[in-house]
Amino acid sequence: MQTSIPTLFMRGGTSRGPFFLADDLPQDQALRDRVLLAVMGSPDRRQIDGLGGAHPLTSKVGIISRGSQPGVDLDFLFAQLQPDKDTVDTTPNCGNMLAAVVPFALERGLVTAQGETSTFRVLTLNTGMQCDVTVQTPGGQMRYDGEARIDGVPGSASPITINFLDTAGSVCSGLLPTGKVKDVVQLEGVGALEITCIDNGMPLVMLRAADLGRSGYESVAELNADTELKTRLEALRLQCGHLMGLGDVSKKTYPKMCLVAPPRDGGSISTRCFIPHVCHDAIGVLAAVTVGTACVLEGSVTEGIAQMQPGLRHLVSVEHPTGEFSVDLELDPENPQNVIRAALLRTARLIMRGEVMIPSAIWKGQQA
Repeated sequence: MQTSIPTLFMRGGTSRGPFFLADDLPQDQALRDRVLLAVMGSPDRRQIDGLGGAHPLTSKVGIISRGSQPGVDLDFLFAQLQPDKDTVDTTPNCGNMLAAVVPFALERGLVTAQGETSTFRVLTLNTGMQCDVTVQTPGGQMRYDGEARIDGVPGSASPITINFLDTAGSVCSGLLPTGKVKDVVQLEGVGALEITCIDNGMPLVMLRAADLGRSGYESVAELNADTELKTRLEALRLQCGHLMGLGDVSKKTYPKMCLVAPPRDGGSISTRCFIPHVCHDAIGVLAAVTVGTACVLEGSVTEGIAQMQPGLRHLVSVEHPTGEFSVDLELDPENPQNVIRAALLRTARLIMRGEVMIPSAIWKGQQA
C-alpha cells in the first residue's frame, strides 16, 4: 500500500523540489523527516526511488503555511536533504527555494493576487528571517513567462523580486560571529591563513583561492575532483564551526566554504562555493548576499580583490562558475560597516502538480 501526498514540484531560482502545505505533512518532526526522505529517495546516491535529482541543489523541499505572526502573509520552512544521507536539515535558509514560495501560495489559494503585481511578506521559519517578495500577477494569476534571465537557468521567465529585511546573523550570533572582519587561523599543510567568517543570510567562511594554491577560476568538475583541496576545506570548516559559535558542524550543511579571486568577466568578485562538500554550479542566493556584504566591509579578505566603487549604494556582481549574480546593497550612512538593505532578482516556475507516493509503512496519511 502507498500513501499519496498533494504536492507542487517547482523550480525556485537555480534549485528545485517538491512544495507542500504544512497541513498535508505529519506534525511530528521525526515522522515528517522520514516522510521527506521517502519522498526524495534518500539515502541513495541516485535517489532512484524518489523525486530527488542526485545533487544537493535538487534535494530540497519547501513547506508552506499561512502566516503565523502579525504582518506576515506566509510561513516558509526549508528542508535540505542529501542524496546519499538520511539527514533532513531545517537549520539554514535557502534563497533560491524562497523564490517559489509566493507562486506556490497563489497556486494553492493561501493568498490572493493584489493586482498587476503582488507583494507578500514571507517569514522563513528556519532562522526567523523576513522578506518581501514581489511577483507578476496580471489578471489575478501568477505569471511565469517573461524576459528576466538568471545565470544557471536556461531561457527567461517572469521576474521575482526579493527584498530581505533582516538577514544579518541568520544562524550565527551576528553578522561577524567571531567579532572580527578578518581572522587568522592555522591550517595544517598551509600555515597561517586569513579568513572572513560572516553570516548575512548564510554562514560563510571566505578565503582567497590563491592562499590555497588555486586560481579561483577552476571548473566545478576540477574542484570536485581536487581531493587535497576538499580535505583542507573540510578541516578548516570544522575549525571555523567552533570559531563561529556553531559547535561541531561535521553533520551540518553550514558554514559553506567560499574561495574568492579577482573578477575576470567584468563583475565585482569571482567565487567558487562549496555546499559544503560539493562545489556549487553557481552560488546560492543568500551566499551571494553574504559575499556581497563582505565586499563592502572594510578589512575583509575581499579587500584588494573585489572591484568596488565608493558610496553607500552598491550593485555587487558576484561571478560564479556559470555566470554572475547581482546583489543590491545599501549601507547605513551612520555606520558604513552595516548593511541596511539587500535585494535581488530571481525567477521560478511550476513544473508539475499532483501527488507524490510514499510507502504506507512509513506513514498512512492524515486521515489515518
